[in-house]
This record gives sequence, structure tokens and C-alpha cells, in this order.
Amino acid sequence: MKRLGIIAAFAASVAAIMAMGAAQAAAPSYVASAVADASRPEADRQRDGLRHTAELMAFAQVKPGQKVADYMPGAGFFTRVFAKIVGPEGHVYAEFPQFMADFEKNEVAAIKALTAEPGYANVSFVVTPAGAFDTAEPLDLIWTSQNYHDLQFGLKHDEIIALDKALYAALKPGGILLVIDHVAAPGAGWSVAPKLHRIEPGEIKADMKAAGFRLEAESRVLRNRKDDHTLSVFDPAIRGHTDQVVYRFRKPR
Repeated sequence: MKRLGIIAAFAASVAAIMAMGAAQAAAPSYVASAVADASRPEADRQRDGLRHTAELMAFAQVKPGQKVADYMPGAGFFTRVFAKIVGPEGHVYAEFPQFMADFEKNEVAAIKALTAEPGYANVSFVVTPAGAFDTAEPLDLIWTSQNYHDLQFGLKHDEIIALDKALYAALKPGGILLVIDHVAAPGAGWSVAPKLHRIEPGEIKADMKAAGFRLEAESRVLRNRKDDHTLSVFDPAIRGHTDQVVYRFRKPR
């Protein structure tokens, strides 16, 4: 029985490696080139395996020439990759709601510094009123990673729905909204967002449906069955390894 268990575990490991290799192979060359770009900080590149950067970019269907908004972009981990994928014919808007810009001063400083770096002239730093969303042109993609739950720090729920509708309006017909967030336990809804920084996945889907979006696909590359959803995402026991959902929503044509 022990030998059978070892064989089963080995087979599972091989299957996982093959699946990861297939996902990486499926990433277009311009995605692979952007992820490998030498101008990205070494610390970012060391996290690519954990964050599944190439797989997520391929899943989001980012392409050269596109107009992209990285909404609540943190210090620019994904912003840099978007900039290299869309290239000089595209543009990236690193956009903060005002309440988050006021709180995340280090992240704002990092984005401002990024826009001044050589090779990132196609990135704009944008701050909008808390419940608003606007860019200079219609977008192909809006991306928000690990931050949708944070909207409750500055907005009431009806204001969040209004914001989601503004995201919808900012997209071109057929445009994509990509949402990544930490999973809360069933039945938790938004209730644990202030303490655990998690949200129940059904809440995300319900909000986007109310805004007019259609759920097109889900990627499972960030799911983790070992996360029991009881710890804060900043707890050292789970940080960097939380169970996360990745949803691709589409604005109908």
C-alpha cells in the first residue's frame, strides 16, 4: 500500500509538471518575451513561478497594441508586463481610486517612478474619484489583482456596483475584465474582507452580472486546496500561497 501511495504521488507530480509545461507552452511569444524582459526587477521575476505570470497573461488574452487598465496596480508587478506586451502602439493606465492612493503612498510612488523609467513611456499614472473610473480611450482589458475586496474600504456596496458599471462602460464591446482575488469561506460574502482580505467568489460573480458582464472562463492556476480560508492573507503561514480565483468576464459585443 505504501508503494502504491508513492507511485500515485509520483504520477500526480508528473501530471502537475506536464500541465504547467503545457500552460507555459501555450503562452504566446510576446508574453514570454515580456515576462523575460531584463528591465523587470529581479525580485519580480523570482515571483513569476508563484504568481503564474505568463499563464495569467495568456488567459487574459493580452495582445500587442491593446489599451489596458491595471486597476489598483500595487507597485506595478503586472503593470510592467502589460507595458512590454502592448508595446509602443498600446497603452497601460495604472489607475488608483483616490481612497487607495491616499493610503498606499509607497505604491503610488513606485508607479510614478515606473512611468519615468526608460521603456515605460506607454504607462500613465491615473487617480480617479473613489466610485468613478475613466480613461482617455476605450479599453481592451481591465485587470484587477487581489484588490476587488479592498473596494469595501472606500465604497458602500451600491457604489461598488456603480463602479463595476463604469468599468463596463470603459471597455470596448467584447472587452475583458479580469478579476483575481483571495477566496473566503462559503457563506462569508464580504464580511471577512476587512479582517482577512478575502471575498467569497460568488460575490464577485454576482456583482459583475449586475453590471452587465458575462462570465466567460475561470483559470485554476492559483487555486490551493490546502488553504482553509480562515487566515488573513498576510499571515506568514499562508502569505503568497492563498487560494485565489481568476475570472475572465466579457462585455458582450
